[in-house]
Amino acid sequence: MDALDLARWQFGVTTVYHFLFVPLTIGLGIFVAGLQTAWHRTGKEHYLKLTKFFGKLFLINFAMGVVTGIVQEFQFGMNWSEYSIFVGDVFGAPLAMEALLAFFMESTFLGLWIFGWDRLPKKVHLACIWAAAIGSNLSAYFILAANAWMKHPVGYEVVDGKARMTDLWAVLTNSTAIAQVPHVIGAAFIVAGGFVLAVCGYWMLRTRAGMWRSAARAALVMTAIAGAVVAGTGDMSAKLMYEQQPMKLASAEGLERDTAGAPLTLAPGIEIPGVLSFLATNDLNATVQGTEDLQRRFEQQFGPGDYRPDQTVVFWSFRLMIGFGLATVGLSVLGLWLTRRRRVFPTLLSRALLLALPLPLLAVIAGWLLSEIGRQPWTVAGELLTASSVSPGVSLAEVATSLTIFTLLYGGLAVAEAVLLSRHVRKGVEERDPAVPATEQLEPSLMY
Repeated sequence: MDALDLARWQFGVTTVYHFLFVPLTIGLGIFVAGLQTAWHRTGKEHYLKLTKFFGKLFLINFAMGVVTGIVQEFQFGMNWSEYSIFVGDVFGAPLAMEALLAFFMESTFLGLWIFGWDRLPKKVHLACIWAAAIGSNLSAYFILAANAWMKHPVGYEVVDGKARMTDLWAVLTNSTAIAQVPHVIGAAFIVAGGFVLAVCGYWMLRTRAGMWRSAARAALVMTAIAGAVVAGTGDMSAKLMYEQQPMKLASAEGLERDTAGAPLTLAPGIEIPGVLSFLATNDLNATVQGTEDLQRRFEQQFGPGDYRPDQTVVFWSFRLMIGFGLATVGLSVLGLWLTRRRRVFPTLLSRALLLALPLPLLAVIAGWLLSEIGRQPWTVAGELLTASSVSPGVSLAEVATSLTIFTLLYGGLAVAEAVLLSRHVRKGVEERDPAVPATEQLEPSLMY
């Protein structure tokens, strides 16, 4: 093992951990805003209680996401300076827009929302949480646009060994980004929906309070709709992958040779003829390129080297992503069907909802592995190899030291996150004290 291998491990470990918080923040912010909107429109107190309850969970997760995200910045300079030099002129614009427009918008309005209870007019206060939630989604857009450029670079030229942006609009409207953004954001809503369902399932097993059923029904609807969005954009992504990342598509399907009427492989030895060709091109008889034939062509185009990603990881991460995702969405559809004419959730369904917490998280991790490992050996497709992206002069010992420090740090943060979330979930909603005026009790203590 060399410094490059450890640098890849370090970035992979820290990014996967950070990515656990990002989708939950994106989806949960919108859910909290929806709850507060329901309270604003109906005046029903249980919506306010749910807003305060899930709002605290949202803030805990947001704080952890910020802390873990900062580490990513350091790694670009420490371990990946050659990559940073190459992409800096292109990435500068979308990342600056993410910080100045999206993150500042999100954090500013979130602060106003935290301290604005009973200090701002109700409509203004409601607008603050919506602005913060929208800021989270805008932030995701700019980050994903930069990530999409690595898979399908557009709007640039290479000058003196560096990529120079020539068309910002082309970067922001990259076809890969157009498909990837709603796909990832849809997945984020599934993660958030699963989180809410698990919390509601926990409390519905302990109390008859109708507010948990109300929140669970809303989360079931959100998860089911998000599942349809993810499925549709996943189909778009498959077609773009056929055109832009044929090696990733072939690796995900275990297809070694160019094949007309390529089958869809459900598992080793279980194939459906022609389906892969149809999903990729809308033609059952179209030819899909295989890994071995692509390897030969890439050697002729780019020179000697292995241009195949880790076949096992890509193959199984694709199936795990789909499997865990379908299980979560299927659970939400089943839940909607079982509760369509009844207000009480069956006990078995409430228990099953607890599974909605880990399943979507496992799905998004598998999806991230498919997306990023499937791009290997490139950091920027067709332009910059991962082996050429690592910082020169960084020793194995130095990377091992930082990897150890970051692993211990993230382990501590994981424990803190689990303790804070579980403590707040077990505490439940704040109950009214009849001796205290309602207006005094409705001011949430969102800061710790």
